[in-house]
Amino acid sequence: MSGRTAYRLAWGRHVLELGRRTCIMGVVNVTPDSFSDGGLFFDFGAAVTQAENLAAEGADILDIGGESTRPFSEPISAEEEIRRVAPVIAALAARIRVPISIDTAKAAVARAALQAGAAMINDISALRFDPQMGSVAAEFGVPVILMHMRGEPRTMQVDPHYAELVADIRGFLAEAAAAAERQGIARESLIVDPGIGFGKTPGHNLQLIKRLREFAPLDLPILVGPSRKSFIRRLLKPDGAKDILPLLPVVETGTQAAVAAAVLNGAHIVRVHDVASTVATVKVVDAILNA
Repeated sequence: MSGRTAYRLAWGRHVLELGRRTCIMGVVNVTPDSFSDGGLFFDFGAAVTQAENLAAEGADILDIGGESTRPFSEPISAEEEIRRVAPVIAALAARIRVPISIDTAKAAVARAALQAGAAMINDISALRFDPQMGSVAAEFGVPVILMHMRGEPRTMQVDPHYAELVADIRGFLAEAAAAAERQGIARESLIVDPGIGFGKTPGHNLQLIKRLREFAPLDLPILVGPSRKSFIRRLLKPDGAKDILPLLPVVETGTQAAVAAAVLNGAHIVRVHDVASTVATVKVVDAILNA
């Protein structure tokens, strides 16, 4: 076991030091149909309050999303997505200091969110779904998270397979980073995400966390988002149970185990719903890595 490569992201009034300490991204889904929280924060006031709570608990980044990307989900219009997220981002930007990330694959949504006060783009399509996304990111000079996904949310879980799991995904991310640079985004502004749960079987997800250090040759910060994913619920369901677990406390315990493994294997940023528990988890794991 060895430490992580250190990276420094500095833009605008924000600085993220990655490597010595794990960075925590707190998730707020402003959607009525999220798999992870059942639409608890679809209301404007509930979303703002939840985001403020996550920041107070120790989130280094807040990730605000207005479109569900659960398996087999249907897309919504850019106008509806903007209607959901822009007021929340504007309210938060006036109240908190941590950077706000907009979780979207649409350039129009990213632009509206950045104008409202967002400071990062988290694109599950790695700039592939909207040809204007790269130019928006370059124009605003913000960090961009490039995630691997097979297909799109509607199709990604239909028979996912790979010639060689890590090599295939690493190659995809290498090309995504090169394409981002060709669009004017500085390499120093890029973060990669292997896409846990996005076009992956439960076994793929476990292998990705186990083999995360094989993404180090990309020489980019690595984000991992295992929080409350179905592979954890399937692992923890009682023998003989037909359905995967709902959001029970044991699922969060499983999430923290996945977070710890990801950090030990090289993750710089973890994307989670329960920030308070994650703060405790990564504090201990970081101490082990830095001992």
